[in-house]
Amino acid sequence: MDFAPAGASISDRMDTPSPASAPAPFFSVVVPCCDVADYLDECIGSLLGQPFADWECLLVVEDSADGTLDIARRHAAADPRFRLLTGPRSGSCSTPRNRAVEVARGEYALFLDGDDKLAPGTLLRLHERISARPGADIYPCGMKMQNDMPGFDDEERDNYPPDAPAELTGPEAVLLTWRHKGENLKPQVQLSIYRLAFLREQSLQCLPGVRNQDHDFTPRALYAARRVVPLHERYYIYRRRPFSVCTRNIPPEELYVDWACIFRSLFAFHERVSREPGFDRRLTECWRSQWLPRLFGSWFYPSRIRTIPRASRAGTLELLFRDGFSGLESLAAGASAPKRAACRWVERFVRHPALRPAAEAFFRVYFALAEARRR
Repeated sequence: MDFAPAGASISDRMDTPSPASAPAPFFSVVVPCCDVADYLDECIGSLLGQPFADWECLLVVEDSADGTLDIARRHAAADPRFRLLTGPRSGSCSTPRNRAVEVARGEYALFLDGDDKLAPGTLLRLHERISARPGADIYPCGMKMQNDMPGFDDEERDNYPPDAPAELTGPEAVLLTWRHKGENLKPQVQLSIYRLAFLREQSLQCLPGVRNQDHDFTPRALYAARRVVPLHERYYIYRRRPFSVCTRNIPPEELYVDWACIFRSLFAFHERVSREPGFDRRLTECWRSQWLPRLFGSWFYPSRIRTIPRASRAGTLELLFRDGFSGLESLAAGASAPKRAACRWVERFVRHPALRPAAEAFFRVYFALAEARRR
């Protein structure tokens, strides 16, 4: 799979730059768009229908096979608050989001995918509540899930309990969400409003070309935040639909490359911040409890062993150990004996081909014991 570099040539194809003299809006609404012609009018309509009007919208359209670009151009021509950026297809929302953050002019960034929409009236409420506690780096909110696929129900999500403190530091927010949801955190970028200056100061970008990039971005953003103000506003309506980037059938090799890139980034992030003075060691426990089960399950859950060729799993997992990278070892230090053993078997699986059947046998027992404990 080819990965586009951060900020891939979208910067060279800004159709409607904003005049430098225009006053800065309160919100910059970032809308990545690719093959969403059936949904984009509804998405943009949910923004135009808001009673709060102090916003700009960056429509970042990647090369599409349908009429997405025509729809975006029509709206950009009709309303100067829309700015149109175009670029090549990159495979995920990461590059469009990163590029929009570079050129956005608002005080706060709000991310809205081109096939989703805003709940009625929510921008006004968000403005009022942010203005009551201005200047926080992150304002976590919630979402409503609209399922357009059989077998799924509509639902609502909020990572923070109703009685959460009015303000937290980033590390406090990490620990609170861990206690509240355990391993079921919903890390979508769209669940929060971000201070744009904070994203730039911290050089916070999504991994280019990678699906599920939220799993990498959100832990890094939360850790860096000085002030986090949970709002509990379910402003975002997320559409689960067939053939989207997240629901279409993806070859296992591509999906594994994505997750290997995500884990390598996360483990490197932990290895770096855990050396900082005053680092709260509870964060290591939190991240370890979230990341290691997903790593083990993705490559070694019995159904994956049965259905995904061993060579495919080994080839992608090798990315975690390339160039002497030690991030997994750093995260595993201090873990329970079973988790430390599992991490050693992950490395053996990669480095010693003759031991791969033994590694798979270990994980069959590992998951059987974990299932027995859950019962």
